[in-house]
Amino acid sequence: MESNGFIRWVKKLGSTLKRLFIFLGIIFSLLIFLSFTDYPYNIYHWLGTSECKPIKSPDYIILMGAGGFPGPESLLRCYYTALTADSFPESRVVVAYPVAEGAFEGSENQLMVSELLKRGISSERIYCETEGTNTIGQAKLMHAIIEDNQASILIVSSPEHIYRCVRTFRKQGFTNVNGLPTFEQSTNDDDFYTSDEKKTILKHPERNVTFRYNMWSYLHYEIIVLRELTAIAYYKMMGHL
Repeated sequence: MESNGFIRWVKKLGSTLKRLFIFLGIIFSLLIFLSFTDYPYNIYHWLGTSECKPIKSPDYIILMGAGGFPGPESLLRCYYTALTADSFPESRVVVAYPVAEGAFEGSENQLMVSELLKRGISSERIYCETEGTNTIGQAKLMHAIIEDNQASILIVSSPEHIYRCVRTFRKQGFTNVNGLPTFEQSTNDDDFYTSDEKKTILKHPERNVTFRYNMWSYLHYEIIVLRELTAIAYYKMMGHL
């Protein structure tokens, strides 16, 4: 009897695993299919632009920290922040990145400040928010720096993060919040082909940019979008948006 029960349990487990693998296979196939379309980038672009308005002389430019420094995201954010701060010399700049107590020297926050200084932004314009460890925490603590809830705020962050940032800051009582997404500059596909290759409709697989670059980039966008949509769902559930 015990042997028969064990056999039934193994069969049930095998059936469950089979359905799981089929489900995962369908999801994987769908992700591969979508990587040949514009949908991943379109959602990524929407997250970065749906809450943005034309920039008009912000009172505060908030540079949201990202990962380690130097890194592609943090450098892009510093670059966009410096350009914007240079265009609006009356704006104050806030670098939001957590720092362990008594460890500001050599921290990512200080390194990002140094990057802004190298790009010509005066130290007198730069403030630091060093305690918030996530978007909601940084939005709440920003009241200690920005006392006027109606001050014009421009948030600089990665495209996928802008929607959640702007909505979170508005939820915390800031009424005039805008976003600046740090999009990378796209490369012209024609740069990868010779004059003769441009004339052919079908390219050899090893020369086809779609297989060499675009598909993998869109798969990366899918991961970014799925991660951010999960964060947005959590923030909505917790009442942060």
